[in-house]
Amino acid sequence: MSDTIQDFALVESGDGVAAVDLVLPDRPDGADGADGADGADGPDPAVLDGLARKLRFVAANDILRQRAVEPKVIWRAAPAGDSGDAARDVFGELLDRGIATEAGDGQIAVGEPVLSLMDYLDARVRGLSLAEFGAAEYRYPTVLPAAVLRRCGYLESFPQLLMFVARLHGDLDTYRQFIDEMAGGRSLGEVLRTHAGHFDYCLPPTMCFHTYHQLADRPLPAPSAVVTSRGKSFRFESRYRRSLERLWDFTIREIVFIGSRDFVLDARSRLMERTFELAAELGLGGHCEVATDPFFVNADTAQRVWSQQFLELKYELRLPIEPGRDVAVCSFNFHERFFAESFAITAPAGADDAEAALYTACAGYGLERLAYAFLCQHGLDPGGWPQQVRKAVPW
Repeated sequence: MSDTIQDFALVESGDGVAAVDLVLPDRPDGADGADGADGADGPDPAVLDGLARKLRFVAANDILRQRAVEPKVIWRAAPAGDSGDAARDVFGELLDRGIATEAGDGQIAVGEPVLSLMDYLDARVRGLSLAEFGAAEYRYPTVLPAAVLRRCGYLESFPQLLMFVARLHGDLDTYRQFIDEMAGGRSLGEVLRTHAGHFDYCLPPTMCFHTYHQLADRPLPAPSAVVTSRGKSFRFESRYRRSLERLWDFTIREIVFIGSRDFVLDARSRLMERTFELAAELGLGGHCEVATDPFFVNADTAQRVWSQQFLELKYELRLPIEPGRDVAVCSFNFHERFFAESFAITAPAGADDAEAALYTACAGYGLERLAYAFLCQHGLDPGGWPQQVRKAVPW
């Protein structure tokens, strides 16, 4: 709702939430209060009025319009040889051993064994996509044309997550002024607001947009396609938990399916089954449930969320990292015809009626989260890891 909010707590009453208790910064010393008094304690009343308006908007357009839907779990397993409460958050231990380093909000540097563990888990998923589905693999650039996200409505659906790439205006005078103003001690933010622009590119919020952009405005060479890629994705969050479970930039192994409705749904279902088998082989406990995306609060948000739940368009694989807390390590999404139509991806010439209408699905595996959940469930001692992981990951 606002960068002003430092923290919050839900105030429960009876069977529901009656209020939200906000933690806000005090006004700076000497700031005038609404009554003109200097140095008044507490937040500015004008700020409180603005936050109350925003909270009422969220409640009216998002929360109160939601239809009650019972959570649906389609797969569940306990960690191998132990109870479901076996997971233990190991982030503090990763920091103490120098395996992880905090570089900033949502920015965590990792070393061994996390690096090799991420590579091993990625290799397993990559190998699955190649062997099971004959996927074509690509390595994409990091930056993505902003027009790609605009083409499919992402800008309007998730403005809170966007991150754009800017640069200085391409002009000699601009470069000279930039150098002079920086040398003169002017703040970088002020200088960039004066001399920067060109927001034609953004950082990708997930990898599948590269694939849709690659296939846009032309027919597929075959009735169906499977594409896999690995790369960095970026999402701005107003707050980042102090661990590997929510990062500003993170690594995704993506698999995209394009083809007939039957092909896409069957491929998604098979991929989910193979993923559950992999989780069991790795001794990972958790569950897979129907999920929704964090759409921006708007008039149709509640309907979009309900549709995702009712039609089971999105599933998330969630793994415990400590008792009472888990993290989504993978999502399996069915988009119906939305992306094929948005990017004008068409069937090959001569396709029959059953193949002419193209559908898409994708799965994204968060490699930092997957490795982190593995370590939280199996610990940092390789002696407690499955044998095949011990052989593949030097530690």
